[in-house]
Amino acid sequence: MKAFIALYFIQLLLFLILPKPALTFFLDDLEVSGFVKSLNVYGQASPEGLLPHYKISSNRLRLDTLWAGPRHFSFESSVEQQFLWSDPADFAPLSPGDFNRRLDLDKTWRHSDHWQSRLQMDRLNFAWQNNRTDSVIGRQAIGYGRILIFSPLDVIAPFAPDAIDTDVRTGVDAIRSTMHYGLDGQIGAVMVWGEESRYNSYLATWSDNYSEIDFLAIGGILRDRTMFGIGLAGNLGQLGIKGEVTYYNSHNKSKPDGDLHNDFAIGALETWYRFDNGLTLVMEYLYNGPGANKAKNYDAALNSAALQEGLTYLLGQHYLMITPSYEFHPLTNLQGILIWNLKDDSALIRPSVDFDLAENLSLELFWTWHVGEKPKISADTLSIVPSSEFGLRGDYGGFFLKLYF
Repeated sequence: MKAFIALYFIQLLLFLILPKPALTFFLDDLEVSGFVKSLNVYGQASPEGLLPHYKISSNRLRLDTLWAGPRHFSFESSVEQQFLWSDPADFAPLSPGDFNRRLDLDKTWRHSDHWQSRLQMDRLNFAWQNNRTDSVIGRQAIGYGRILIFSPLDVIAPFAPDAIDTDVRTGVDAIRSTMHYGLDGQIGAVMVWGEESRYNSYLATWSDNYSEIDFLAIGGILRDRTMFGIGLAGNLGQLGIKGEVTYYNSHNKSKPDGDLHNDFAIGALETWYRFDNGLTLVMEYLYNGPGANKAKNYDAALNSAALQEGLTYLLGQHYLMITPSYEFHPLTNLQGILIWNLKDDSALIRPSVDFDLAENLSLELFWTWHVGEKPKISADTLSIVPSSEFGLRGDYGGFFLKLYF
């Protein structure tokens, strides 16, 4: 791993320091970009002592290179270094791996009780195109679906609906090919190599547009589950409407780390509208089938395969989610998110304000409230019994600084 990363940086250094005439063939088609990000969070203790007060500082440096070669061939690579500080120590340990990655291209270090770091290769792929087909092999970003807040069709590596940083999707080890037909039609196939063979995925996709309505479908095997999903997206006047549903047949419910249900579905209906005063409002109803239908079963849902693999991030089954945004000033944007568990009447509420400090430099300030019935102590077992999803959590807030180059 060390030799691989060193070779990458030596290659990049040669591109940057050697005389341009010697590398004209490469430099003319080479794009180098990246970012520096610093996410800093202070969190309050959660009810009944589940979690203490905590502080986290996650700092990331990323370098992206894209070389567009001859004959519709391209090469993409990205290296990212993360420095993580937490108090208490080990409160937020670095993730040991990813279910959607077969190759170990990460290196982690322990610098002190509070400091850790990780160097990872987040992109490493070759792509080629012709008139009708696009193909990519290697570590790459793959996303599906049209729904903005949380898409049931985004099945491989989706973002959590309350994620703060959603600029870059995690790379997965895969081979993917898409064939184009007509004006908007696409038929695709993707294979994802998982950390173990049981985490491999084999999927086929289709999308097309008829009468200004986007139709989408995905099906196959997702990490040992057979699944099929469909969706559509269109407009009713100035109101945007999107609907998606995905059905899973799980075969691992009997395992300790299996799904909570043998069969389950994830479905959503989302509307989008921009008012004349500049306010944009996105609303989504989500049915989260892999979750629990009673609060007392939230612990089982949290430890289920669907949650641990990131197929979903919510413990219950029925949600209303709202994300408003408003441009208060050309350099200031107000936004937020509400996630309301309709069954136990708990909610996550996070307002935020985004400042453009300079070209490619921004600062986001945020605070998150959790509203809901607090957990109870069982008199028989002296264990903590959940009464609501968001009542389990303490409030937190902080700032997110981003510089792109």
